[in-house]
Amino acid sequence: MMKRQFNRMRQQLSHPNATSRAQEATEFLTEDLLQIEQRIEPAKRAAHSVSKRLQACLQGHCGAEMDKRVKKLPLMSLSATMAESFKELDTESSLGRALEMGCCIQSLLAKILAEFEIAVERDILQPLNKLSEEELPIILKRKKTLQKLISDWNSIKSRNSAGAGAGPGASSAANKLEILKEEEEEVKRKVEQCKDEYMADLYHFSTKEDSYASYFIRLLEIQAQYHRQSLESLDSALAELKESHSQKEPSFTTETPVLGYYGVPLQTHLKSLGREIALPIEACVMMLLTSGMKEEGLFRLAAGASVLRKLKSSLASGSNALEEFYSDPHAVAGALKSYLRELPEPLMTFKLYNEWIKVASLKDADDRVQSLRDTCSCLPQDSYNNLRYLIKFLAKLAEHQHVNKMTPSNIAIVLGPNLLWPEQSTGDPVQLDLASVSSIQVVGVVEALIQNADILFPGEIDFNVSGMFTPPADVRLNDAAPVDELPPKSPPACSPSPLDEEVSNDSEESPQPLTPVMTKPPPEAAALPAPTPANDTARKG
Repeated sequence: MMKRQFNRMRQQLSHPNATSRAQEATEFLTEDLLQIEQRIEPAKRAAHSVSKRLQACLQGHCGAEMDKRVKKLPLMSLSATMAESFKELDTESSLGRALEMGCCIQSLLAKILAEFEIAVERDILQPLNKLSEEELPIILKRKKTLQKLISDWNSIKSRNSAGAGAGPGASSAANKLEILKEEEEEVKRKVEQCKDEYMADLYHFSTKEDSYASYFIRLLEIQAQYHRQSLESLDSALAELKESHSQKEPSFTTETPVLGYYGVPLQTHLKSLGREIALPIEACVMMLLTSGMKEEGLFRLAAGASVLRKLKSSLASGSNALEEFYSDPHAVAGALKSYLRELPEPLMTFKLYNEWIKVASLKDADDRVQSLRDTCSCLPQDSYNNLRYLIKFLAKLAEHQHVNKMTPSNIAIVLGPNLLWPEQSTGDPVQLDLASVSSIQVVGVVEALIQNADILFPGEIDFNVSGMFTPPADVRLNDAAPVDELPPKSPPACSPSPLDEEVSNDSEESPQPLTPVMTKPPPEAAALPAPTPANDTARKG
């Protein structure tokens, strides 16, 4: 009988009800402490998950010193790559200067980032880890200890109650009961002590909950400081880089004389410089006459954008600044095409666009030449002079077509759209289609101008009009460079025609009479054989 009761008591002690144990532990807490207790476990989970995710956001090695951390950052690797790159470039290169400044700013940003991550570890991660791994687990462990002590205390009280009802002959049971009472007193003392400690922990958590919240506020403050420092460094470096870049590389605007050459009206450019031929046209033609007449695919092959931009900037610095471009005829041709295309009004003018298109539709060769002459006579004086200058040069270029592969047709295809285009007032698709069709007619007009250059613009011209373009000593003069005789002439618009005035001027110097429509070479070349690539140079010499 006693054995069965002892086994029953042992089972009760070994399998207490978990729910009742939790309820027993909460009986000692006030309502305020119960609310605090409910926040312990969620706070522990929040601190653990946030610290783990925040740790993953850091780029440097956790716990490393400042120097070691900076070296491992991706920004420092980028800075090192920029440093190696700009060493290979010229010190005067704008790209090299930009890379050098980029190297410095990336290194500075890496240091700012390292300081930010160290501050995050010190002020955020370490306190959060301590909270989730030490402080809150101690409170939860003490709660479990209290629950166990309360359960033990209740079990001992139950056994004492069972032992008090035993018979008078159970002397051994009485001794056990006395021992159980002593155990009950000891467990009760431990329960009271643990309860006081647990309540103190709860009160301590309640008072420090605001400081725990300040960890996340501090995180935002550190982030704001990091971004402010980075932005200030970037703004300062960017302003310095822009200032340095603007001093070395002038911006292409019409407000400065350097770049007033491109994108401004032809008349404005010529009047401001007191020139007859636009400076970019004369400079590019002189360079091409020197070293580009036998270059295959001239005007067809594109040049590098950086070289082209540098050449366009150098055109305002005089001939001495152009020496390096004599060896790159494709860049020179690209600069000439760019100037023609960037004119607000094409060289052959919007006003005469329909007249040029009508010329292209003429089938008879004589009628076409006469119509070309009439239309040229209606050009403004500045446009006529520059068109005459350019067409005469293109005709000389075509003389070397067996070498450079640039026939009058090929030249017209690549340059025609840069000499004449319609004035577009709307983005109507129909108008765009008509423009595409008319571009084919423009090519035909320009080709006819080149083929009939000596008829439409008789006589030789001095390509070095200003006399300021002399090829460098180390550049061999191209065979096509002419020994020019007469400056360009052009009469007033429409009537009388430019050709008539030129013929009259030429007739004063030559004893031989000339007809208004010149179909033969000039008098000074009459006794010479027909011009060929071989004897043309001898004739001009």
